[in-house]
Amino acid sequence: MLDTIPAREQLESLLGDTAISAWNALTGFVETNYDFEPLWSSGGKYGVWEVKYRRSGKTLCAFYAKEGKFTLLIVFGKAEREKFELSQNEFCSEIIDIYTDTHQYHDGKWLWIDVSDMSLIEDIKKLIVIKKKPWRK
Repeated sequence: MLDTIPAREQLESLLGDTAISAWNALTGFVETNYDFEPLWSSGGKYGVWEVKYRRSGKTLCAFYAKEGKFTLLIVFGKAEREKFELSQNEFCSEIIDIYTDTHQYHDGKWLWIDVSDMSLIEDIKKLIVIKKKPWRK
């Protein structure tokens, strides 16, 4: 856990103009539609900073801020995998490839999605909705 959350300027400087727009779109989507607390910490080997959206010990997704981009992690268990596979024709080929190429572990598929611009935002929102239906509309 970080003592202080990075200032907006620090995040903008790290991510850059293009990636910060995508970051703001996705974190805004999560914060508007879900009742999950953002928990900031060091990104460790995955990035400079990490923010996980958690509630009751369960993580919705995690963001890892890096130079010029960020990585989103979302874990799909059996039910989420089935939902994705039934609707995968609604996703772009890049997301389908990430899903297909991701190893299946005993606890699910850990989808690591690099984001540097707005091109995958709508598909990532759909992945988050598969993980958990929004409680707000």
